[in-house]
Parts: sequence; C-alpha cells; structure tokens
Amino acid sequence: MEEEKHVYHHPVEHSEGVHAVHTPQKSHFSTLHWVLLAVFAAVLLFNQWQVGAFQTGSSSFFGSSGDVDLSSVDVTQIHSTAQGIALLFPVGDIKTDQDAISVMIPTGTPAYGDAMGVSFDDPIGAENSLAAGYPALKAQAKQDAAVWDRYIALAAAPRGISCEFCCGVGAQGISSDGSLRCGCAHNPAVQALTLWLMMNTDYSDAEILKEVYKFKTLWFPKNMVGLALQIAGGDSSVLSQLPGQVGGC
Repeated sequence: MEEEKHVYHHPVEHSEGVHAVHTPQKSHFSTLHWVLLAVFAAVLLFNQWQVGAFQTGSSSFFGSSGDVDLSSVDVTQIHSTAQGIALLFPVGDIKTDQDAISVMIPTGTPAYGDAMGVSFDDPIGAENSLAAGYPALKAQAKQDAAVWDRYIALAAAPRGISCEFCCGVGAQGISSDGSLRCGCAHNPAVQALTLWLMMNTDYSDAEILKEVYKFKTLWFPKNMVGLALQIAGGDSSVLSQLPGQVGGC
C-alpha cells in the first residue's frame, strides 16, 4: 500500500561577497549568527517531527483494505452489498469510524493496476477509463461462453456489482441477459472491472467482488464505509465528512 510522500524544501539564503573585518563587532555578529542557526535547527527538527506524526496519523485513515480468507467465501450466499462487506472485509477489526475508513478505503495501485491502467489514487480517472472500455470488454466476453456464463452468474444478482447509491437500481447492476440496468458511468465501470478481472486474472469470484467493492468505496465512500461501520455496530452518522459520491453519473 503506497502513501503519498511530501517533500518539504526549506529555502536557505546564502550571502556572497562578505569579507571578514577584524573588529570588536565581529565576535558579536558570529555569536548571534550561531544562535539563530541553533534556533532554526530546533524549529526545523520540530516541524519534521510534526510532519512525521501527521503522516503516521493519516495512515490510520487510509490503510490496508484488510486480510480475509476468501477461499471459503461462497458468493452465492451474498444477496446484498452489506452481506458482501461482512464476508469480504475484516469488519471485526472495526471499532471506530477511523477503523472503518482504514478497512474500506484502499490507496496505491492494485496488483493488476498497471496492466489495466487504473489506480486507487485516481478514482475518477479509473471510472472514466473503465466505463469507456466496457463495450469492448462485454463484446469480448460474449465470445467465450464460459466467461459470459460466469459473469452473468456473478453480476446478474444483488451482490453489489452496481451503482446502487446514485441511481436506485439496488445491488444488481445488470439483467439476466447482461444488459445494464442503469447507464450511469459508475455502472459500466464496475461491470468492466468485473469482466476484465475474469478474462485477465485467475481471481476467484470472491476476490473479484472484493476488488469491485474497493473501487465502489472510492466512488461512494460515505455509503460503503457507513455500511461497514453499521455492520460493526458503530454510528455511521460520524461519517458526515466523507463525500457521498466521487465521479459523475
């Protein structure tokens, strides 16, 4: 998991062409000069400590999406996004709203990110790219009966591969024949992600669904993190600072 690193540059002024003059004032000037340098160094060290503390604290908000043994997850038992979150993410680790954010919101680039051209750090760019690639991916998948049947079995059910939080279609984004139930950009984006992972990785259905949920959380952070917090028994009203939607419909 990669985190953004900030490099702080402190300007240093250099005096050129200064000639030493052996007068009684030189001693006073040198002493003052070194005192100021000492103060500057102390302030610099304190600022660096504060930056480090801030970055450490920030990692609690945007950390790992959690490790869960997905090999035993039966996706056919998932009938809502809330059920999916409960099975795919370590909701037992959630004690606070910050825990929920850390568990649900990923950062960096996923293992398949470079090949697919997407990053968790650019959710809008990922949405646009995936939505644009959906028609071609769908056409390619339909040429392979095994892939298409698998896709329909996973996505044409209320398992959360949808844009449910912006368009009201619920947790099922496609019909039984593979047609989009909503044409907003988020829906073809999650469908494209599902199709690409099926055709280009050896991910299980549970692993694919979890990756869909990760991007879905980036696009609907308030709703997805709120569900996780509710499942864990927390108060989702504290998440009012999170945006309801990222990216356009």
